[in-house]
Amino acid sequence: MNRCQKSGDLVPIMVLIGTRPEAIKLAPVIEAFRSSAWARPQVVLTGQHSDLIDPLVESFGLEVHHHLRVMQANQSLASVTGRILERLDQLLLDQQPVAVIGQGDTASVLAGSMASFFRSIPFAHVEAGLRTGNLLAPFPEELNRVLTSKMTQWHFAPTETAKRNLVLEAVPESRIWVTGNTVIDALKLCLARHNAFSTESIQNLKPNPPIASVFASGNQLEWTRFLESNREMVLITAHRRENFGPALQSICRAILELASRYQDHDFVYPVHPNPQVRDVVGSMLVGLPNVFLMPPADYPIFCLLMQKARLILSDSGGVQEEAPALGTPVLVLREETERPEAVRLGCNRLVGTDTQRIVDGVETLFSQPEEYRAMANAGSPYGDGLAAQRIEAVLRDHFA
Repeated sequence: MNRCQKSGDLVPIMVLIGTRPEAIKLAPVIEAFRSSAWARPQVVLTGQHSDLIDPLVESFGLEVHHHLRVMQANQSLASVTGRILERLDQLLLDQQPVAVIGQGDTASVLAGSMASFFRSIPFAHVEAGLRTGNLLAPFPEELNRVLTSKMTQWHFAPTETAKRNLVLEAVPESRIWVTGNTVIDALKLCLARHNAFSTESIQNLKPNPPIASVFASGNQLEWTRFLESNREMVLITAHRRENFGPALQSICRAILELASRYQDHDFVYPVHPNPQVRDVVGSMLVGLPNVFLMPPADYPIFCLLMQKARLILSDSGGVQEEAPALGTPVLVLREETERPEAVRLGCNRLVGTDTQRIVDGVETLFSQPEEYRAMANAGSPYGDGLAAQRIEAVLRDHFA
């Protein structure tokens, strides 16, 4: 019996959420613990992506127990990481969970694993073992996850490749479990709830913020009309820190060329609110008749957009995992990826941020139907939607 567990009590397990992808990928884990007969999940929000996470809290029915409220204007990576570490340390002292769970590779998982280590509380890392081998790409995520692995008790690797990465770093195999990726759990849950493209399911979704162009002079768009449109669609997401500046400008130039070349396609771009993304996109892409700039879509709506898209252009890690399960090819707007499984399988393809490479990549797929079908039908390497159940079972065997 553990230090915080009395006979008959539910075991307190703290789940730390910092960013929107973490909320999506941890929601199935939280539900698995909440549905169990032995665990009591305590959900902690750091406040890093409050505006983007609030709709997810409602969509997934999450109960939030603590909010660290770490965000400040013009903060550095060091300052936000330091505030999470300091405030979480006090919360751990007050709450005394038997374990802490974090996901991914942002400041929240680095600070969460470190705060737990300092308090001698075991840490569980969901999506452990992703590596590019380059500490600067992605920055600072690669460093965050390498350091987190040094302070982790339970490594929940999404694939065998991720497991091998950990073994090569001398993590004992007895502390690694290949679970699949919890984002597939979340995706299946979302699409099951909203029944793909039924009109009723789309109308019941609540966009947040209300659907409108990010920029006053841009196009207006209603979800139902767009999702039920017969026009082909290319979905775009580009927001990674290493793509700020010239790389994002190069991506936007590619979108300009593609929108001109494929006027029978709609190019839909949910724009991240970070000014270094919003300002560049706004200065280059506003006013085009078939380019739609949108606020970040609530997750159920984004799932429907991915499902409807003919093609996705993205630098997002989550999209690289989700789209293959939907049969939607992805051209990855990065020079290297920590998710090589989908590239090897053939459902994703690296094109980087060079304007001509992006345009050529789209042209190849749109002009060669057999190559497009090969990508669309390649399948997914990221699991069967049961990852959260496997994670719950591992911790149940340890604590219950």
